[in-house]
Amino acid sequence: MTITSTVVKVGIADMKVTEAPNKLKTLGLGSCVGVVIYNHEIAGLAHVMLPDSEASNRENQNILKYADSALDQMIRELLDKGVRKSSLKAKIAGGAHMFSFQTESNFLKIGERNIIAVTERLQLHQIPLIAQDVGGNQGRTIEFNIEESQLEIRTVRGNTTII
Repeated sequence: MTITSTVVKVGIADMKVTEAPNKLKTLGLGSCVGVVIYNHEIAGLAHVMLPDSEASNRENQNILKYADSALDQMIRELLDKGVRKSSLKAKIAGGAHMFSFQTESNFLKIGERNIIAVTERLQLHQIPLIAQDVGGNQGRTIEFNIEESQLEIRTVRGNTTII
């Protein structure tokens, strides 16, 4: 019997958890960061838009939009499925600087702020960051193969990298 894999698509400000042999994919990472937390059997992917949910004063906000709350939710879902936290690792991609104007304002450096927020949250949860493809000035699409623990990154210019 052949087991077929499905590509589980993750939207902007979204997060999904799935098991091998499925794959996880998200499109359009500009200043957003794609965060994969995984072991050899299961993985989650979050498409993080902004660094910090505390900065928003909106009620009923989408918690998956923010690095802190999206990663907390993903880790909770992985643990609820019986995953040992000590078996988890992470890979990230994105966080590009998408605007060509120069600024001293950190507020407009969303990509850089997202990268910092994601790495700090992973450190808080003691999840090792195994590999990253971040920064730069071009958008990315990513697809994670759980069985191979490989993150394929395609840029808008057509370059492909696997980490």
